[in-house]
Amino acid sequence: MEIFFIAVAMLVAVALPLAIIYFRAKHGKKSKTPLITNLCCFFGLLVIGCVFCFSQSAEAAEAATTTASAASDGLAKGLGYIGAALAVGLSGIGGGIAVGASSSAALGAISENDSIFGKSLIFVGLAEGIALYGLLIAFMIISSL
Repeated sequence: MEIFFIAVAMLVAVALPLAIIYFRAKHGKKSKTPLITNLCCFFGLLVIGCVFCFSQSAEAAEAATTTASAASDGLAKGLGYIGAALAVGLSGIGGGIAVGASSSAALGAISENDSIFGKSLIFVGLAEGIALYGLLIAFMIISSL
């Protein structure tokens, strides 16, 4: 019964900001704050759900140690894969934002002065490196599973 209430709370926490976003957009208002709230609630409840709903209690671990160790290994692998996916995804998003900002500024600077092409190319390349670091971290996480 406890899992049912947690599932309902997750559904309300994710659906309520979506309804607020819809009504604000319908009336021509900005909906940035409810969208950020929705994302925070979704990922926060995802973490809470993984920790509390999918982990076993201490009584179950005492009753069947082999089953509990297999389940905890499965949970550790699953969370490792989620961590690797988040490392790649978030670093890709961050790299895209950084490249978008730095490349537009570099193009504006190059249009005024052609001699700074090399300097601006370095900054755009550094911004692309963010995504590569996330990919390397994901490889490190997956290789340790």
